[in-house]
Amino acid sequence: MTVYPCVLGNKLARSGIGRPRLTRGCLQMCVCVAPPSQIHRHSPVLMWSSCLSPWQHGDQHWSLAFSQMATPQTRPARESTVPSGSRIPSYLLLLGEESEAGLQSVCVCRVPELQTGGADHQETTARRCVSTQQMDVNPSCVQLSVLPSRGLVDEKFTVLVQKAPPGLQLTLHALHKCDDGHSWEAFAHYCTSAAGTINVSEDPSLGGTYSGVEQMGLLWSLRPVPGSRPWIGLRKVNAQSPMVFTISVYTGHQTEGFVGLVPLAGVEVERWYVAPGVQRIPVTEDGLSAVLYLPPGPGPFPGVLDLWGGGGKLVEYRAALLASHGFASLALDYLTPKVTLETGKLVGNDYFEKAYRVLQQHPQVLGSRIAMIGLSFGTSMTLKMAAYSEVIKLRCAVCISGSHVQPVDGSISEIMSFLSGKAAKTRVTDDNQVIWRDLLLPIPTDPTLKVDMGRLRCPLLLVVGEDDMNWPSCESAADMKDMMQRAGNSHLLTVLQYPNAGHLIEPPYTPLTRASYFKSATSDKKAIALWGGQTVAHAHAQEDAWRKILVFLRENLYGATDPTL
Repeated sequence: MTVYPCVLGNKLARSGIGRPRLTRGCLQMCVCVAPPSQIHRHSPVLMWSSCLSPWQHGDQHWSLAFSQMATPQTRPARESTVPSGSRIPSYLLLLGEESEAGLQSVCVCRVPELQTGGADHQETTARRCVSTQQMDVNPSCVQLSVLPSRGLVDEKFTVLVQKAPPGLQLTLHALHKCDDGHSWEAFAHYCTSAAGTINVSEDPSLGGTYSGVEQMGLLWSLRPVPGSRPWIGLRKVNAQSPMVFTISVYTGHQTEGFVGLVPLAGVEVERWYVAPGVQRIPVTEDGLSAVLYLPPGPGPFPGVLDLWGGGGKLVEYRAALLASHGFASLALDYLTPKVTLETGKLVGNDYFEKAYRVLQQHPQVLGSRIAMIGLSFGTSMTLKMAAYSEVIKLRCAVCISGSHVQPVDGSISEIMSFLSGKAAKTRVTDDNQVIWRDLLLPIPTDPTLKVDMGRLRCPLLLVVGEDDMNWPSCESAADMKDMMQRAGNSHLLTVLQYPNAGHLIEPPYTPLTRASYFKSATSDKKAIALWGGQTVAHAHAQEDAWRKILVFLRENLYGATDPTL
């Protein structure tokens, strides 16, 4: 349906509806069916404008606002409100809402079906359009708010639409341009309440990229806009800049073409990984490639050593968010650090011990209260250090979507060779998506091929998704639990297992990346990795897991009790 925001007089007699009867708080309708050349000359009833709000349609600037009903006896017909030379549509549906202050808003839309049939058909068509809200709404009436408009990425916001007509179909839309230049969008369909409001925290979405009551659905259901490059993921590169989202509201239940639509209202929202006062400090001593994020204030703070997965690079945003919650966090690049790029050799296990010492000896860090957190391959190194290092003494560890299967005495290079030797177990889907989880299955019984979990002396939190297509994290968690039960230290273990969650369990409200291009830090080949996960379940898992990770870290790093008891 094409929307024509214009100020028009109109002929009502031919519509079969007659003069619209406006009732306070109710939408009424009138239909214009006169030819363009006569639209202002047949004037039993006229709409007149008293206050104008600007619109732009094509290369013409129009105005849309109506104040009162008038007859030829009280006001002469005139055409001065229509730009000279412009083409006026013949068949329009106009809606008005009257209050004590007069006619407050008017909706205008083109209804091609009104061009045919008699008066009865035209009236039926018009009433159907009103009942399904196939119309445009005066944007000066609708209010959209998102509060708080600035906050951390794991902080919820409230989206509220107000002063819309009751029972109106609207679409809420979120748009984000990420650091790599790709745009992502999400949208949801709502119907306004009897009070003309929508509260996303309480009202259900009727469809779109998510359904039901989902307060943060406009973020976690984001997906690449149509026409984007395939197999991309959304990941924050610059943790010091905000993620900016444009939240807009549109008339009707829209599903596509948002770029070409005029929103009724829109607001910008900022979501940050760094809270005010968080410091970012590059770390290059002892050959490290790392960044330390310090919470606001003098400290000292408990520390977290943050390891990501097999793709390498320095990934900072989780460390930044942890610092925003009071933990001095060191994001460590251990697969593609400067020393590896210069020598072509992967780092040894002592590299992690150097990072631990840097964190431990920092004057603003509590050296006796340090944890490690790892995702995917980062879990392998976290478990190895926790179980075997004579230097690294952890208060607790968090392992997300990983495994304990590895050559016990092996370095990173030897672990990578171990995995490469099992490449024949790789599966490829019909969509050319690669599944690597079988490389470590079945879980070996050979004690030299998995971390001895009985050696663990600190609390361990395992976070796993049952739809992890990349790593056998659930099978590994079950085996680790059995090993710890046999060793008598299972009281140190907590397992969070989530149905239909995938491999990439991120901070909350991060959109699911079910599959994306991936290149291992030790390979030149790029593949489409299938990470797994179902959108809704994965989103709920991320929110629940992050909350429990923070609680786990606070209890073990800020608590005064001995974590081994």
